[in-house]
Amino acid sequence: MGLIISLVIAGVCGWLAGMIMKSSFPWYINVVIGLVGGAIFSFVFGSWLISGLIGNIVGGVIGSCLVIFIIKMIKK
Repeated sequence: MGLIISLVIAGVCGWLAGMIMKSSFPWYINVVIGLVGGAIFSFVFGSWLISGLIGNIVGGVIGSCLVIFIIKMIKK
């Protein structure tokens, strides 16, 4: 059950980051971007900065925006 919730949160983070960064990735790429972005944010800032559901979503969105930015820079 925890895996499903994590994937849903990653999907929401990826979707929100896609809306913020105006990307046109499909939903399954947004889930991957959300997972990677959340992992990056968690690795860099650790759990002392964010906690709870809202904190995880905010951290995942920030990390996902960073991942989308990097992908856009590589595509150019």
